[in-house]
Amino acid sequence: MKNILNAPFVREMCEATANMYRLGWDERNGGNISYMLDEKEVAEYLDVNKVIRTIPTGFSAEKLAGKIFIVTGTGKYFKNVEKDPETNLGIVRIAKDGTTAELLWGYKDGGKFTSEFPAHMMSHVSRLEADKDHRIVMHTHPTYTIAMNAVCPIDEKDFTHKLWQSNTEAVVVFPDGVGVLPCMVCGTNEIGVATAEKMKKFRLVVWTNHGIYGTGKNMDEAFGLIETVEKTAQIYMLTLGRVVNVIPDEIIKGLADLWHLTPMEGVLD
Repeated sequence: MKNILNAPFVREMCEATANMYRLGWDERNGGNISYMLDEKEVAEYLDVNKVIRTIPTGFSAEKLAGKIFIVTGTGKYFKNVEKDPETNLGIVRIAKDGTTAELLWGYKDGGKFTSEFPAHMMSHVSRLEADKDHRIVMHTHPTYTIAMNAVCPIDEKDFTHKLWQSNTEAVVVFPDGVGVLPCMVCGTNEIGVATAEKMKKFRLVVWTNHGIYGTGKNMDEAFGLIETVEKTAQIYMLTLGRVVNVIPDEIIKGLADLWHLTPMEGVLD
């Protein structure tokens, strides 16, 4: 079999986590990523019938039974993933009962997947129903996004509008807008359910006072969504209270028309 450390999906996880740590989005053990894999591709690197151990998921994910994911580990630092993938990452398959994950590789120190695993899996279910090509759920703590969320009302239409008014790329990259949840206890099934409900409509969901969830067909798409929100939030925060020029709604509409996009309903006049 091929060396799994050279597998494209392992390299993508290493590169993404290193980049996110470098950008200051994932302090200490903050942040987590889950990436749904193709079994045929995984089988080039692993014996998919060899289960190292089983890990309770703490919830039911029957709709994902048989699906394989590479997931960052709980308590792991993004800065360490690249130098020791086998300790900081794990490849798991959701068992038939939906309440158990079968470890196929990784977490070699006895660890397990991120504490946000329920929120990730529930979001995967929602996004797969909306987009059959969906693959990535990415959670991170981008500084300016959290700061902007702290000074704005918990109103996703208002939050989305402020972003669209601050950067011409915003409506082009996320015309579907940004969902916003109130401050909730993280690592619980409750926040997972709430996030998954938002994911039926949005590819991006902000957790108030905490961070953001981004999703996509691949790593670049998920990262790019979050990256664009963060850059735009930075512009908003740097100009807060001193704005003379915002992007008018007619220009935002013009950008949407140019790219044949349908903006989130109820945001523009």
